[in-house]
Amino acid sequence: MTSPSAPSGTIPQRLSSTRPSISFEFMPPKDDAGEAVLWEAIARLEPFAPDFVSVTYGAGGSSQDRTLRVTEQIGQRTSLTAMAHLTCVSQSVDDLREVLAGYAAACIDHVLALRGDPPGDPGGEWTAHPQGLDHAEDLVALVREVGGFEVGVAAFPDVHPSSASLRDDVETLVRKADAGASFAVTQMVFDAESYLRLRDEVAARRDLPITPGLMPVTSVKQIRRMAQLMGTPLPAAVVDRLQAVDGDPAAVRAVGVEIATELADRMLGEGAPGLHLITMNRSTASLEVLQNLSHLRA
Repeated sequence: MTSPSAPSGTIPQRLSSTRPSISFEFMPPKDDAGEAVLWEAIARLEPFAPDFVSVTYGAGGSSQDRTLRVTEQIGQRTSLTAMAHLTCVSQSVDDLREVLAGYAAACIDHVLALRGDPPGDPGGEWTAHPQGLDHAEDLVALVREVGGFEVGVAAFPDVHPSSASLRDDVETLVRKADAGASFAVTQMVFDAESYLRLRDEVAARRDLPITPGLMPVTSVKQIRRMAQLMGTPLPAAVVDRLQAVDGDPAAVRAVGVEIATELADRMLGEGAPGLHLITMNRSTASLEVLQNLSHLRA
């Protein structure tokens, strides 16, 4: 596959292109060995000229300092557009303003604004910092007030664990858009229908491009844990295909890539603006999916 040229413009502008966007999600490394693995993955994925990459916080909003450092270094050492995550977890409004000032100083101008999970227990009861914010839409409004950033938000095709229904999630995304969000990225998708349903419901109300998150499965145990933490159900058809090869790592990877490719083909064929590949700081499976979809980026 011929490497495409580096994209230009803001992330929302890139999402409006006729060519499907490609983006990658990384995690801040925990140690030097993990950092070496991360930079190896970035080096292998950079030639695909993704429209942007994002760097998460750790569980419960931890690893903020590493998130800032890694995001800043991606901007300095590569040609990639880096988007930093920002959560309300355990932070006052003054703390959040300080983080945003750090991002601005590092020339990071795209932020994914998230409420975040309760520290120590992602499924626990959410409690805001006494001088902090209680909802992602409030964080979006703060980032817009500070100025200088394009703001993205999270979307939950399978219904957020604290939401009563899809309608509630649609209303939440509408409020985020009204607060100033200009695009959204979903949690990992394993059911194309759930993504399309959410996208269409929101599109009927607001112009908010929603990019599906996609994670090629390479470990059955890992994906079960992540699905539990995120509150994302695994469809029976996906579970059955993975369980049929559980115990054979090469076969699990092959089936995981096959499932991700099928989902990508379906969602892009139905007009998804692009794909956000959750890499877990590894590049091989994401590269295999991209190679399967190379005709879409020609």
